[in-house]
Amino acid sequence: MAKQYETVIGLEVHIELATKTKIFCGCSTEFGGAPNSHTCPVCTGMPGSLPVLNKQVVEYAMAIGLATNCKITQVCKFDRKNYFYPDNPQNYQISQLYLPIARDGYVEIETGNGKKKVRIHEMHMEEDAGKLIHDEWDDTSLVDYNRSGVPLVEIVSEPDMRTADEVIAYLEKLRMIVQYLGASDCKLQEGSMRADVNLSVREVGSETFGTRTEMKNLNSFKAIAHAIEGERQRQIELLEEGKEVIQETRRWDDNKEHSYAMRSKEDAQDYRYFPEPDLVPIVISDEWIARVKAAQPELRSEKLERYKKEFDIPEYDAEIITESKKTADLFEAAAAACGKPKKVANWIMVEVFRLMKETGTEPEDLTFSPENLAKLIDLVDAGTINGTVAKKVFEKIFTDNVDPEKYVEEQGLKTVSDEGALKEVVEQVIAANPKAVEDYKGGKEKALGALMGQTMRAMKGKADPGVVNQMLRDMLK
Repeated sequence: MAKQYETVIGLEVHIELATKTKIFCGCSTEFGGAPNSHTCPVCTGMPGSLPVLNKQVVEYAMAIGLATNCKITQVCKFDRKNYFYPDNPQNYQISQLYLPIARDGYVEIETGNGKKKVRIHEMHMEEDAGKLIHDEWDDTSLVDYNRSGVPLVEIVSEPDMRTADEVIAYLEKLRMIVQYLGASDCKLQEGSMRADVNLSVREVGSETFGTRTEMKNLNSFKAIAHAIEGERQRQIELLEEGKEVIQETRRWDDNKEHSYAMRSKEDAQDYRYFPEPDLVPIVISDEWIARVKAAQPELRSEKLERYKKEFDIPEYDAEIITESKKTADLFEAAAAACGKPKKVANWIMVEVFRLMKETGTEPEDLTFSPENLAKLIDLVDAGTINGTVAKKVFEKIFTDNVDPEKYVEEQGLKTVSDEGALKEVVEQVIAANPKAVEDYKGGKEKALGALMGQTMRAMKGKADPGVVNQMLRDMLK
């Protein structure tokens, strides 16, 4: 009988914190900017420059630790992790090895197989490195230190995940918690959330772990799922051939759907860690923890509870809308502006999500104002425009955030309520379609739809479908 294998997966997730300035200096953390324009002697590792810790980094790290059920280390400190690499200007990285800020937490995930807790081993604060840009054309590598010194937390899970589905559920849960806290925008494509996957396989029933590899360069959930599947297959094939899996760091190439070895995996002693001499230990008092806890915004579970009490919307809608803080904020602001939560929820569930899917827009990148959505709903309710026109207007709101009242006025999209003009068009349509008229009178209800379509087209969509329907029925009697 063929051997059955089980995959064992642990993650190291790096999250860039949303501070305005870097972890140890006053340089901007803004994404983009000309290369090396957000730099100073501290973040470019100049001799004699000294780091000064950004307090907001500690508070964000504490907030994430508390929201993921971790214990906060009340006396924690920084350590030097020594390694030589061009994007690492000091030749060491300031990180936390011995006393990380938070440890022993968990998040609960839900997949098709039910609920499960994924344990968090620890979370530590550290500085990001710069970025190497390889120019294939000139065969040169350039380094941009704008990212050097941007604050990170690294969240290290226990090897509790067994499938790609569980990994994605865990990452989505982490991303949602961090976004709700406002601690990071967690955009994978901009690198503000990055995951390294540690993966091994073992025979089902075995208690001992197999040899693990670490995969880097994963910047989308799709790439992560593909990499897990690819690496699992590669390791099983090696074992089936009687070969050994080598402990190493591998780089995933999403275009080729293949990973290749980068370097053998280092152990902690290779980094010659020692306490960072330029920074004092951080002492976190009970009061400080209580203050951070009290300042935590409403998280998703609390929002769902409140929506049940406050808004008359289906539970399914509430769950989908609150999956992202951005769509939850949009819903609440638009509902407050027009006082019609059910209709707002409907528009978000149908039109907003449709356009997001068609344009490949993430919730964080939505730019239209909730007030404009609320105004549009009011225009439909007042009968100023009909549903078909409203959808077209919303497309303009979605892309250009137009004011629907002005746009409807300027484009002449108001519903024609002049019965005389409408009657004239209906008469012309009836005269031009004797076959459909005959079918309708012969009991074919469908024929009315054809006549309605013709009338709406002649009116350029600017008629009330209900009125047209009634008028046609009356005239065809």
